[in-house]
Amino acid sequence: MGPFFLFLFLFSFFLVSPTVSLSYEPRNHEVVALISIKRELDDPHGVLNNWDEYSVDPCSWAMITCSPENLVFALGAPSQSLSGTLSRTIGNLTNLHQVLLQNNNISGEIPPELGTLLKLQTLDLSNNRFSGPIPVSFGLLNSLQYLRLNNNSLSGPFPASLAKTPQLSFLDLSFNNLTGPVPQFPTKTFSIVGNPLICRSSSTEVCSGSANAAPLSFSLGSPNGKHKSKKLAIALGISLSFAFLILLAFALLWHRKKRKRLTVLNIIDNKEEGLASLGNLRNFTLRELQLATNNFSSNNLLGSGGFGNVYKGKLVEGTLVAVKRLKDLTGSFGKSQFRTELEMISLAVHRNLLRLIGYCATSNERLLVYPYMSNGSVASRLRGKPALDWNTRKRIAIGAARALLYLHEQCDPKIIHRDVKAANILLDDYCEAVVGDFGLAKLLDHTDSHVTTAVRGTVGHIAPEYLSTGQSSEKTDVFGFGILLIELITGMRALEFGKTVGQKGAMLEWVKKIQQEKKVEVLVDRELGSNYDRIDVGEMLQVALLCTQNLPVHRPKMSEVVRMLEGDGLAEKWATSHNHSDPTMNLVPNNLSNKNISHPTIGSKHDGKSHDQSSSVFRTGMDEDDDDEYSLDYYAMELSGPR
Repeated sequence: MGPFFLFLFLFSFFLVSPTVSLSYEPRNHEVVALISIKRELDDPHGVLNNWDEYSVDPCSWAMITCSPENLVFALGAPSQSLSGTLSRTIGNLTNLHQVLLQNNNISGEIPPELGTLLKLQTLDLSNNRFSGPIPVSFGLLNSLQYLRLNNNSLSGPFPASLAKTPQLSFLDLSFNNLTGPVPQFPTKTFSIVGNPLICRSSSTEVCSGSANAAPLSFSLGSPNGKHKSKKLAIALGISLSFAFLILLAFALLWHRKKRKRLTVLNIIDNKEEGLASLGNLRNFTLRELQLATNNFSSNNLLGSGGFGNVYKGKLVEGTLVAVKRLKDLTGSFGKSQFRTELEMISLAVHRNLLRLIGYCATSNERLLVYPYMSNGSVASRLRGKPALDWNTRKRIAIGAARALLYLHEQCDPKIIHRDVKAANILLDDYCEAVVGDFGLAKLLDHTDSHVTTAVRGTVGHIAPEYLSTGQSSEKTDVFGFGILLIELITGMRALEFGKTVGQKGAMLEWVKKIQQEKKVEVLVDRELGSNYDRIDVGEMLQVALLCTQNLPVHRPKMSEVVRMLEGDGLAEKWATSHNHSDPTMNLVPNNLSNKNISHPTIGSKHDGKSHDQSSSVFRTGMDEDDDDEYSLDYYAMELSGPR
């Protein structure tokens, strides 16, 4: 019996072993690294709350951007009041191209493991509390182009290894406590102001604490000796001056031919109307963008909007881009608009926000360059075929909500979009929502609202208080988002929906009545057929009605909207909305509330007008689609307060 039991045991073992091995799933090494980073940081605003150590994919996390291969491409959490230390496990994120942690309170030493990230192109740790030396390993970053470590407490010698980084074109080490001589950076200009113990010559010169020891930029050559005679000094000075003039002439000729010049930090008064270069954004020439767009040909036109036209372009290296050619550049408004777009977009980094690649500024042209989104905008896809399935629509709603949450509650200063609509929400290669056109939003301080003299938006999406008083706040965007949810459910633009209802302006009142009668199937896009979750639709409709309440104070914050869309807190919020002291869920003006509202069946959005798929699908999406016919640009003569 012994051999038989031994055979039975071994047979059972081999049967069970594959099951055991198959049930084991190794942890994602990027998840492990990011969780270690989270544990060493103090996060007072909870911006890292959805970083889940049991997740198998970090690509849906806040502050994380992934590549098409689902590898962590960028870590960006600027201005989030983060403190603590930066974990050395960041070196395990080997596919990182960008690290943006500026304007926080992170302390401790800079992890030398950052020097092992051979794909790293942009590193911004400025305005933190880092101390200790700059890692020597930074000299290994052959792809590094942009480095900002200014306004920390870094000490030790100037890192000679940085001179070995071949691609480095922007370097700011100002306002630290670096010491010693500066190594030679051939043809490079950089900022080291505010390091009083740095000297500009070789190690043979004694470095002192002179305030003028470290100018913004300088040539790094040194004299041959200290005890030359006065005549020799004069002769040498004349010779050097003459040589300098010759070199200057050659430099000017070379400068014209150079395609990509080095960005010089802190030079504000340049020749392009006072617009400073931004190191992490590519500064395109007008000629480059003319070539890319076939001289802004109408054949390349993707769409038109309130701030300009958008053209499809192809750069010399083959990259497809969308070029936004801004209009309304007269006077100071144009300059302010462009500067706001650049500064805000360069600081706002989120998976669900459209990334700005670069810009171009001349005396009469201002252009913005974005990635080309091959899946177009939500507006075009709702009208196109095949129809977006319900799960994709729900994912779009959550992604767009997260982007607005980031703009409202995680950016410092916060940003209001002011034109939330389906045409301004793009779809990446994985049909994830990417919110565009937010850079033209008004920049807010920490007050609750902002009064503006220009009302910009799209009819059907503008909150009533914004249209009537010019007063915008985060709740203005919440209203527009509520309209977006209704469009995702119905598959129709707000204006089209109003025409179908047959009573102009009564759309929200009719939607509310349908919801109360629990006839949500009447609202659902016919293109979906029966392929949707009725409970999901009902819950999304409730969120939409909460977002579009007449009084801004009764609308939820975007953080609440995100939670409700994810299935948390909707019942409580819905019950609370029925206990307001004002008329319950007063969604429309009183003159519409008593109208006889019928229940039409919503037909296919394709019945009334034929759309050619090749032309109607806006494949980059910022300002396209017929909504632009209804874009508003009101200028109030006086706005002293609510009216």
